[in-house]
Amino acid sequence: MKACVITIGNEILKGKTVNTNAAEIGRMLYFSGYEVYRGLTVQDNEAEIRWALKSVLGLCDIIVLSGGLGPTFDDITVLSFAREVGVPLVRDEETYIRIKEKAEKRGLQMTEEREKMALIPDGARTITNIVGSAPGIEFNAKGTRVFILPGVPEEMRSMLESIRNKIKLRDSFYEEESITIKGVFEASLAPFVKKLMNSHGDAVYIKTHPGTSKEGEPVLEVEVSSKSDDQAKAKEIVRSILNEIALEAQNIKDLESPNEGHK
Repeated sequence: MKACVITIGNEILKGKTVNTNAAEIGRMLYFSGYEVYRGLTVQDNEAEIRWALKSVLGLCDIIVLSGGLGPTFDDITVLSFAREVGVPLVRDEETYIRIKEKAEKRGLQMTEEREKMALIPDGARTITNIVGSAPGIEFNAKGTRVFILPGVPEEMRSMLESIRNKIKLRDSFYEEESITIKGVFEASLAPFVKKLMNSHGDAVYIKTHPGTSKEGEPVLEVEVSSKSDDQAKAKEIVRSILNEIALEAQNIKDLESPNEGHK
């Protein structure tokens, strides 16, 4: 099944904030059995948010959005989503009371900005925010299950596990392992990797990450992943391929001159 990730925030696009949310959401989705089909990052802008939603609604089985749930003028993700799917915003009374009580304990007024965080699309379910104020949101739209999470990493992270428990595919398992190979250039191993990919088809993905040691020696991280309806089988495939790659790497080291260039 396919999943899409949308992260929202001007601070991400201008490089002020590193988009760790997209990475953590993507990992959660992969290890829950989904293929992350598309990832988008857009501004805190209604037209951009709705464009991103249009491009993935109906395309993916799961969409996870992150960002724009706070009290400020440019936190418009919930409003933009509601307009895109054609439903009004309604006040979630449980959330409203929780935010109001939290404000009163701190001697703060229940302002319009705080009230805004209790508005959700009509028909949505809330995901409790145990760290901050604005709740996460779950909504079924056009055959797609949508989750809207805060952009603050600690708040977003606190909701991921509850989402994982809701969406984990029981008949799809993802396994991934890596090895580090020293003294072998990526270009030298590439033909063997291509051969393995061709022989295993969609059941396996192999990614190489080249680098260089302090001594100037090539260092290659090789990551192998597999999906299967049998977790033990997926793990066995990954480890078998890693063993094949390690043997081939040793053969290459035995044959190649250490003076060949690498990227």
